[in-house]
Amino acid sequence: MQITQTNSDGLKRDFTIVVEAAEIDTKVTERLTSVGAEVKLPGFRPGKVPLAILRQRFGKSVMGEVLEQTVNEMSQKALDDNDLRPAQQPKIEITSFDEGKDLEFTLEVEVMPDFKPMDFSKLKLEKPVAEVEDEKVDEALKEIAGQQKNFEKVARNRKSKEGDALLIDFVGKLDGEAFEGGSAEGHQLELGSNTFIPGFEEQLVGAKGGDDVEVKVTFPENYGAEHLAGKEAVFEVKVHEVQEAAEVEINDEFATKLGLENLAALKDAIRGQIEQQYNQLSRQALKRGMLDAMAEAHDFDVPPGMKQGEFDNIWQQFQQELEQNGEKLEDQDQSEEELKAEYMGIAERRVRLGLLLAEVGRINNIEVSQEEVNQAMIAQARNYPGQERMIFEMFQKRPEMQAQLRAPIFEDKVIDFISELATVTEKKVSVEDLMKDPDEEADAKPKKKKAAPKKAAAKKSADAKDEEAPKKAPAKKAAAKKPAAKKDAAKK
Repeated sequence: MQITQTNSDGLKRDFTIVVEAAEIDTKVTERLTSVGAEVKLPGFRPGKVPLAILRQRFGKSVMGEVLEQTVNEMSQKALDDNDLRPAQQPKIEITSFDEGKDLEFTLEVEVMPDFKPMDFSKLKLEKPVAEVEDEKVDEALKEIAGQQKNFEKVARNRKSKEGDALLIDFVGKLDGEAFEGGSAEGHQLELGSNTFIPGFEEQLVGAKGGDDVEVKVTFPENYGAEHLAGKEAVFEVKVHEVQEAAEVEINDEFATKLGLENLAALKDAIRGQIEQQYNQLSRQALKRGMLDAMAEAHDFDVPPGMKQGEFDNIWQQFQQELEQNGEKLEDQDQSEEELKAEYMGIAERRVRLGLLLAEVGRINNIEVSQEEVNQAMIAQARNYPGQERMIFEMFQKRPEMQAQLRAPIFEDKVIDFISELATVTEKKVSVEDLMKDPDEEADAKPKKKKAAPKKAAAKKSADAKDEEAPKKAPAKKAAAKKPAAKKDAAKK
């Protein structure tokens, strides 16, 4: 075996590795002998099958197995002998091999940069905090009350208006024939709620109790039920009564209906939820300040492949958002070259921060337990009512999806670790200041000799200076796709 380093440019390392034919043949023979001890062939006792027959029957599959094992072992040896830590999955290419001849392959790898994290005990950070004002609790309470509408039959039969509810029976028909899922009796429909397909509720505005209304609609082209998508339908609607929303009285009785002991307990629960939201915003601001300080304190080369991969993701997102916003690249006030240079800088920052956080976690033995990953999988599964078991099992079967859940947990633990070492000072701010987007605030500042640049929304979301640093793994993982939701006929 011969390992020759052919390139050592920056963080890139290239090797040519040659494994002698005799060594390959020895491994193949050893593996065939092992197979012969277990395999049963007609006319031969186990362990007595001649090597020539074993080679004839299993030679190709065993050769493939041996080659894969040898390439992996020799690649790892090249890394270990040179004390290299890959930043990404190495690229391996077999350049020469024929049976009976030497195996030759190349190994291209980008290695982790050599750097030392800063002394975080010297890091000074400011954490903005805001108090929950009574007015905010009252506003939230009124909003909850508004969602708990109690409809009552109108005192006199009048024409309905938006915001009223109708008690109706309806039968949906296609070409005069009722279709499955298109009928209901005693259904309460709030006009303006947009719970039915477009055009349905609007045609019932002005109806009175006792009216029969023929509602004509066209199902959307992308409707969930294929047999209804794009079809014109007629709904025969019987209006039994018009109902209007009664004002909800906010008192102890209202609180008990929501499962709380009394109004004071409901207010405490609301205050707790708002405090949790404020705490999340405070944490995001602290994290952002931390990442800014870390980016300023560290300057080391990053693996080119990782930077390019991060840039490709950012640029793809930028182009997608341009398309969604109906804009074009030439509409921007910067050239494509200038934009790419700017995004490449953002990509480099993201990668550097990701490597830095990973290194802090490594040298301080910060790990994510399987129990923590399981809890994250359960939380994800709860987002799909009725499909929880299927989603959970999907995560269990796909390690790359678990890795996607593990990465943010690991990052949060590293951020918490750094926060404990740093000096964190709380600063009281208004709720408005706590909720400000720092990017928008920066864009609002006047710029000398140049108007504020017009960029698509992707610009902000691409910048690692917002909430999160990049999640790094040896290889990119595919994102889980959400299952398509089913839709009932007439309802959205």
